[in-house]
Amino acid sequence: METILLKTSLLFFAFSTLAFSQTQTREQKRDAILANIKAPAISTNIINIKSLGAKGDSITDCKPAFDKAFTKAKKKGGAKIVVPAGTYFINGPLHLVSNLCIELQKGARLKFSDNPKSYLPAVFTSWEGTFCYNYSPFIYAYQQENISIIGEGTIDGNSKKTFTTWRDSQNKDQQLTRDMNHNNTPIKDRVFGEGNFLRPHFVQFFDCKNILIQGITITNSPFWCIHLLKSENITVRAVNFIAKNINNDGVDPEYSKNILIEDINFDNGDDNIAIKAGRDTEGRATAIPCENIIIRNCKFKGLHGVVVGSEMSAGVQNVFVENCSAGGYLKRGIFLKSNPDRGGFMHDIYVNNVDFGEVEDCFFITSFYHGEGKGYTTDIHDVYIENVTCKKADNAGIVIQGFPGKPVKDIYFKNVTINEAKIAVSLPNTEHIVMSNVNVGGVFDKAPTTETK
Repeated sequence: METILLKTSLLFFAFSTLAFSQTQTREQKRDAILANIKAPAISTNIINIKSLGAKGDSITDCKPAFDKAFTKAKKKGGAKIVVPAGTYFINGPLHLVSNLCIELQKGARLKFSDNPKSYLPAVFTSWEGTFCYNYSPFIYAYQQENISIIGEGTIDGNSKKTFTTWRDSQNKDQQLTRDMNHNNTPIKDRVFGEGNFLRPHFVQFFDCKNILIQGITITNSPFWCIHLLKSENITVRAVNFIAKNINNDGVDPEYSKNILIEDINFDNGDDNIAIKAGRDTEGRATAIPCENIIIRNCKFKGLHGVVVGSEMSAGVQNVFVENCSAGGYLKRGIFLKSNPDRGGFMHDIYVNNVDFGEVEDCFFITSFYHGEGKGYTTDIHDVYIENVTCKKADNAGIVIQGFPGKPVKDIYFKNVTINEAKIAVSLPNTEHIVMSNVNVGGVFDKAPTTETK
């Protein structure tokens, strides 16, 4: 049997109601956040995209028609653009405007160009937690508000043969972004584009508010699927992901707040949800935490279910994961990750009523991700896991890794069952890990007996 590491100052395997007592209940905190999340109103001004020359024949470039529709919407003070069934080729990015709704009707597909030059000139964006100028996201909104993308249609990034192949060539540019971050290089001088290999995001809302994404299917993304950057009051509902390219994260909130993610079917080539708040020097200076995020009624499938980090230098707080289940394979169910380059904090994370199938690790919390970094340790505390089951953990059931001199602390598990695990519990550099009614590797339900020979 594997040795269980218990390098912790205080470990309670006890029934403890005190562990979960707070000045405000979880439900009260959650409901107060929900009260601040409102879907935007949808304009009654209707524009059928075909009336502006778009053809759903998969050949005609429909970007000019969409650009005309956006101009009309801006002049009218808002509009709903209706996209009937058909495949609409889009040769370049769609830059959204305020008070806009795009309705992709059943059978409608936006199929984007796979030519990188179509996404130039570079726009103000970010890449793995560092602000820069780069290829435009395919669907992009900067400093806009009241935008909806709804319907039963599909947006197709068409990226498998081009952008996906850049993963093997990105290391030099990736390192350059990190050097620029650490050296406080002016953002105007952080320009990437032709000749560089930083893949663009698929859908990005940057410094926006009042956003709704509902019902659509997202597939074949060039990089992260939905990136919510410095934005607020956002609902992502009933979206279907079939996005299996490299680094096809599903929903990535960053420096954002008041977000509802619900009723999602994930099937992603990376994290289903990855909550972020900037990288290293820039993230700490930006100091805008990612907060007030509710994730509920979702089916997870992909690399990891819900992740916090690793770019989270401005901090993450008030995250609620509720009534979710596994829709297929996951490497890790819940994964909180940072390292001593980041700083920042993670706290008030709540996971309730979640069922996982077979994973490699069920719960994994680390402040020493990749075993690297120095100088800026992360405060990780007050994480509450309750009413969670897992069929099997091929590697570990519960792993919590603090940093020497900076323990992860005040982590609470209640009513947690992991039926099978190679390693049950590993807790180096931790303090005050409280477990109430926790079973890992089976339940021993037989009373001991005294035997005589």
